Amino acid sequence: MAKHIKELFDLTGKTAIVTGGSRGIGKEMAEALAEAGANLMLCARRAEWLDETVNEFRANNFNVAGKVCDVVNPEEVQAVVDETVRTFGKVDILINNAGTSWGAMPEDMPLEKWKQVIDINLTGCFLFAQAAGREMLNQNNGSIINITSIAGMTSSANGPFYAGYAASKAGLIGLTRELAASWGRRGIRVNAIAPGFFHSRLADAVIDIYERSIQENNIVPRIGEEGELKGITVFLASDASSYITGQTIAVDGGMTV
Repeated sequence: MAKHIKELFDLTGKTAIVTGGSRGIGKEMAEALAEAGANLMLCARRAEWLDETVNEFRANNFNVAGKVCDVVNPEEVQAVVDETVRTFGKVDILINNAGTSWGAMPEDMPLEKWKQVIDINLTGCFLFAQAAGREMLNQNNGSIINITSIAGMTSSANGPFYAGYAASKAGLIGLTRELAASWGRRGIRVNAIAPGFFHSRLADAVIDIYERSIQENNIVPRIGEEGELKGITVFLASDASSYITGQTIAVDGGMTV
């Protein structure tokens, strides 16, 4: 007999790691998982923002812990996974959200900035998927959600110009497919969310330039609103999407149509 719809979306007893979970869309997605019943391990590079969010979530009666982590450091990544298992007993869900950007014309792009963006946005996601994936393989179950971007799917002659960011997000779409193929028969699903323009520390400088164009040209003629990534996050984390893997779902108001 099929599960009731509320049971399909229920994450009670599940444990999720959310990277870059202290602010912006990472915080929103973490909140969604907790509202659906999941335990949370949040990680971020800055302790002050992380502690503030952990305390806020605890005040909302979420079962949450936090750990400072730089996603490009394999030892720190493994420490987050180990601490999650110690605290909550397992890892069921990974949201690979931590990211950065650097804007410059390709001919002017400093190599160190290119490497920094690739390391955080792509290599960091691989390191976390690898470490969390080992735990998921032991239990023959898990859901990994990589946060890519429509920048990995489409570009514009009018910019913004950020070659490293676009390359890293396109690479993450490929990594999503490959991990899904590699681990699918061992119980792990791997999907990606590709947000369009949402207000965040990373996007706001670009949004100011392009908001009018989005209002004029987008199928849904506005910037994405707070809360509009919560549903897709819970869907991909839960049994509601149990037959979906290797997919990248754009949440962009139709921009990539």
